Amino acid sequence: MRTILIVFYFTLALILVMPWLILWTLLTGNPGLMWNVAMSAVRFSMRIGDVRVRVEGIENIPAGVCVFAANHISNVDPLAFVPAIPRRVSLLVKKELFRIPILATAMRLAEFVPVDREDKEAAASSVDVAVERLRGGTSMAVYPEGTRSPDGRLRPFKKGAFVMAIQAGVPVVPVSIAGAQTLLRKGDWRLHRGEVTIRFGPAVDASKYTMERRSELLARVESLVAAGLPEEQQPFPSESSSDPDIPTVNPGHVKPTRP
Repeated sequence: MRTILIVFYFTLALILVMPWLILWTLLTGNPGLMWNVAMSAVRFSMRIGDVRVRVEGIENIPAGVCVFAANHISNVDPLAFVPAIPRRVSLLVKKELFRIPILATAMRLAEFVPVDREDKEAAASSVDVAVERLRGGTSMAVYPEGTRSPDGRLRPFKKGAFVMAIQAGVPVVPVSIAGAQTLLRKGDWRLHRGEVTIRFGPAVDASKYTMERRSELLARVESLVAAGLPEEQQPFPSESSSDPDIPTVNPGHVKPTRP
């Protein structure tokens, strides 16, 4: 029932409210109002779904433009994660979502970047557009794993997010999302009540890294994201990158074994 209510709520908002926000954005050239109303609507949808969002580490977010790099465990992630960021951000979004009327126009006005994950050349172009967004003063929110984790455990990061951070010379904020995998499991359409924790870790200054050292930046951010996750979401040892500057994630705990 919660899922049906949220779908109905978003459908009404998209049809009845979003066109007016789009018109306002076109007239003023400023997507700020549209963004703020949309984030308020998303927060309210979490209340409808009886999902509590706990946010930690806001003090770790730098004042300027940055890349927010989070793990991806559920379709609930963006509904909890993006409104927790205390500023407007651009997102890398599957190109299929740009086929939805009204929503597509709103996403373009909000400077979202479409991504074709099946076309490497197109995906590389999306990274270039994201770098332009960053240089233009808009932060980015990304999922470096590239897709949702099937079991909630952190998967190895891909390099695209770190290439854009180095090219733009902006900090990367590691974001650990915990608990969402139990609320909306992959392949399930029912939303379950519960709590999601959004934990912002200490930022890593990508301007101190060169393109030749992008794997080092990736490993450091990946380790910081892992450090903010509970044991059941830790990556398997063979799948995680190691960083000697990051302490052991779960000291004293038994290493997870594969099911």
